[in-house]
Amino acid sequence: MEAVIAPEFPSTLEWLNLTEPLRMAQLRGKVCALAFVNAGSAWSLQRLNDLAMLRARHGERLHVVAVHVPRFDHERDSRRVAKRLRRQKLEFPIAHDPDWTLWQHYGIEAWPTVVLIDGEGHVRERLVGDTPVRELDAHVARLQQESKPQSRNLEPIELRRGGEPVLPLRFPIGLAVSGQYLYVADSGHHRVLECDQSGRVLRQFGSGGPGFIDGPMELAAFNRPYGICLQRDTLYVADAGNHAVRRIQLRSGDVDTLVGAGRVGTALEGVVGDPRAVALDQPRAVAVSGGTLFIAGTGDNRIWKYDLGNGDLKLLAGSGALENRDGRGPEAAFAEPVALAAVQQMVYVCDAAASAVRTVNARSGQVSTLIGQGPWQYGDADGARVDAQLQHPQALALDPDAPVLWIADSGNDVLRSLRLGGGEVTTYALPQRLHAPCGLAVADGVMWIADTDAHAVLRLDLQNGTLRHVPIGE
Repeated sequence: MEAVIAPEFPSTLEWLNLTEPLRMAQLRGKVCALAFVNAGSAWSLQRLNDLAMLRARHGERLHVVAVHVPRFDHERDSRRVAKRLRRQKLEFPIAHDPDWTLWQHYGIEAWPTVVLIDGEGHVRERLVGDTPVRELDAHVARLQQESKPQSRNLEPIELRRGGEPVLPLRFPIGLAVSGQYLYVADSGHHRVLECDQSGRVLRQFGSGGPGFIDGPMELAAFNRPYGICLQRDTLYVADAGNHAVRRIQLRSGDVDTLVGAGRVGTALEGVVGDPRAVALDQPRAVAVSGGTLFIAGTGDNRIWKYDLGNGDLKLLAGSGALENRDGRGPEAAFAEPVALAAVQQMVYVCDAAASAVRTVNARSGQVSTLIGQGPWQYGDADGARVDAQLQHPQALALDPDAPVLWIADSGNDVLRSLRLGGGEVTTYALPQRLHAPCGLAVADGVMWIADTDAHAVLRLDLQNGTLRHVPIGE
């Protein structure tokens, strides 16, 4: 492409982690990867992880700057965006572009897009979408070889330190309940907790640091565990950061890997011989029904099913395209499925980027839309299914005592319910607002809510509306 001077950062940008606004002149002398991303996009988050890896590899020879551009209304709030991105622990400048100003200056058309700028400030390459990290690395290396040695910048870029408070939980997400036990995916601490219902921690699965290690519970390691589900004495974990599905044997506490190579990829159908030879793409949800485990691949927009008896992995539905399209099997399309709930032969899917709730028939693979009109049609409205609107929902739970599907409408910070069989969508009147809830579990008339951005778990009595904080680990 023809080299042009990179546009300057506009004054309307909000720098989320810098002490002073950044100027293009401070980037001269080194190759810069300028990434236009969205905090709620699975592809964008993977791209940020890729860039963090390249930044560590190339060290002082590479600048990385991320610019967040909102998709949903709630993402225009820089505080919410900062919280979402702090889940990743990124060590490079991040700006918030609430009015799409810099996006327009660069003529960006899709998330994520990485613009490569050479040491003299010229735009040299654009890489759109989930380009393989090897290709991105090759482009960076080529530009570095072409760069002329220059003096160091005398105005260093200073990151502003700070972030989330030190609390027993850090961005809890997945929840599961069994009898008197509550299980919590403490995502930011890379572990899964077994608690009693008063919040006392009984066991911790995972060392607490990021890693991909099977074995005894105190030695095993997870990387940003997301959704969890329980069947008898086995807890299944969507280990999103490891692109894997893990299994915790609750009797022994041992952890092993069902499927997942620890790197991003598209799974191949067939009987899984070596679990770590099969790649997944950001699995964020699991649900079990009978002898089948359902897996939501948020990164590849597909729903997979895994036979727990013979280890056979098959595609249930999804073309891989980021769309909201009904149909059968691979003819259908999802837009970032992030949560699942299953009963008998019906799988309910929380389709985050489409602000939708979908269903999949586990036998035929037929996909239908329960709530939602399309990827750019979202809002905050109760009523009949065809009229109701959600905004970036993040979790589902089926009530075992009533034909009700509960929805964590995260973009609106509310709890919603849909009465199945022709009922309407309604908002549950809570005594306090939620903070980007990303996990739900319901049993015995009690709703458990992962109030993710508040680093808390809440207990809601569905009979009398009492809501209280569960002091996990306090």
